[in-house]
Amino acid sequence: MRDFAHSLPMALLSSRELVMGQFRPMLREYGLTEQQWRVLRALVEFVEIEVTELAKRSYILSPSLSRILQNLEERGLVKRHAVRSDQRRARISISEKGRRLFDTIAPHSEARYDKIAARFGNNKLAQLYNLLQELDASLLGGNT
Repeated sequence: MRDFAHSLPMALLSSRELVMGQFRPMLREYGLTEQQWRVLRALVEFVEIEVTELAKRSYILSPSLSRILQNLEERGLVKRHAVRSDQRRARISISEKGRRLFDTIAPHSEARYDKIAARFGNNKLAQLYNLLQELDASLLGGNT
């Protein structure tokens, strides 16, 4: 078996933690967790989205997303809308307050992306995105 530090899951987790370490302090200043920010980022791209689709797009498990949405709703950052055809389902949208918070944080987030790109290199970062998309596509297309 390969060395623990050279397993793909561990390498990806290590990089993820180092990257998120660049963003977490900034998010804490605005009273957000990385998962809450991920939800707001996803919601900015949709007028409304069903909770199940939001879970898929934000890579958050449904039970965790339910707690996150409850917190964001209590803070007035998101709005929940019942689906008329099925009252058990809900659609979520970002509120005006949530949008203002997003617009405040976004430039700070982009500045962190710029620092990462400056340290790692724009070309290498673009190559990394492409390689990760290729990895995703190959794993989605193959058998487990």
